[in-house]
Amino acid sequence: MLEVLDVRAEPLDVALVEPFGIATGAQLVAANVRVEVELTDGTIGLGEAAPFPAVSGETQAGALASVARARAALLGQDPGRWRHAARLLAELMPDQPSARCALEGALLDALCKASGLSLWRFFGGAEQGLETDITLTTGDVEAARRAAARAAADGFSSLKVKVGGAPLDHDVARLRAAADAAPGARLLLDANAALTADDALGLLDALGPLRARLALFEQPTPAEDLDALARVRERAGVPIAADESARSAADVARLAACGAVDVINVKLMKTGVAEALDMIAAARAHGLGLMIGGMVETSLAMGISACLAAGLGGFSFVDLDTPLFMRDAPTRGGPLREGPRITLGGVTRGHGVTLEPRRVV
Repeated sequence: MLEVLDVRAEPLDVALVEPFGIATGAQLVAANVRVEVELTDGTIGLGEAAPFPAVSGETQAGALASVARARAALLGQDPGRWRHAARLLAELMPDQPSARCALEGALLDALCKASGLSLWRFFGGAEQGLETDITLTTGDVEAARRAAARAAADGFSSLKVKVGGAPLDHDVARLRAAADAAPGARLLLDANAALTADDALGLLDALGPLRARLALFEQPTPAEDLDALARVRERAGVPIAADESARSAADVARLAACGAVDVINVKLMKTGVAEALDMIAAARAHGLGLMIGGMVETSLAMGISACLAAGLGGFSFVDLDTPLFMRDAPTRGGPLREGPRITLGGVTRGHGVTLEPRRVV
C-alpha cells in the first residue's frame, strides 16, 4: 500500500507584471509556497499555498511553518484516504487554509499520478473547458480603460472590476471607462467587503444605464454583516455573491437561510479542497449558484481549481486569471490557456503542472 514518505516546502516567489490591488490592499509579489508530497513509490505531488495578508492575514512564513508542523501528521498516511488527512490538517492548523490547500492539492496530485488518472477526471470530468473573466484591479481611470481594451482584444467577454477603497465617483468613472473600452463585455463588481450597504446601493444607482451590464456584485459588504448583504441583495436587482462571508459549508447554510446571496465564490485557498467540496454540495442543496476563484496564484494552484470546477461542472462564474498577472512564473504544463479559455482534456496525470527549481525574484 502506498504511503506518504516525505513532505517538503519552500518559498515560491513570483514577480507580478503590475500590483494586484483590491479595496483592502495590494500585492506586489506573489509570496507563495511550493509543497511536495512524496509517496513510497517515488511519486511526487505538487501543491501551492498563496497567502494574501490583506485578505486572510496569512503570510508566506506562516504557511511554511504550518507545512513543517503538519509533516509528522502526514508521514505514513494512505493517500487514498485523503479526506482523513484533510481532517487531520483542519484540526492541526485551522487558521492556515492556504497551507492546507497546498498539502491537500499535493496529496491529490500524487494520488492521481500514482493511479494514472488526471485530477480533472478524478473530480468527474463533467466539462472539458472553462472560460475565465479577467480582473481590473484598483487604480486610476485610464489604467482601467487600457486594461479593458487589452482584455477585449484578447477575447475576454467578462471583466471583474475591483471597487471600494476609493470615492464613489472614482469607481463609477473607472467602470464607465472600462465599459466603453470593452462594449461587448459583461461586468462583475468585487468590493472585497469594503462597502456599507448604503454605499453599495449608491454605487449601483450611480451607474445609471450601465447597471444593465452587471452580471454579479461580489461581496459588497463586510463579511460578518449578513443583514447588510441581504439588504443589498433585496434592492440591487443584480445577483450577489459571497466570498469573504463564505469560508465553510456551515457559512453557506447560514447565507442561504437569511437569503443574503445568490452565488457562492469557492476558493480553495480559503478552505482547502475537502471543505470546498462540502461548500459546493451545500450551495447546490440550497439552490445557490457557483463561482470558482482564487488568491494571487500561479497556474499550479489555479490548475487544481480548474480541474475541480470543470470536473464537477456547473460553475456559472469563473475567475481563474491571476497567472496572467505573473512575470516568468516557474510553471509548465497543466490545463491549456488560450486567452479566456482553459481546456482540461489534455491533462493526463494529476493536475499536470510541473515547477522549475526555486528561483529568487
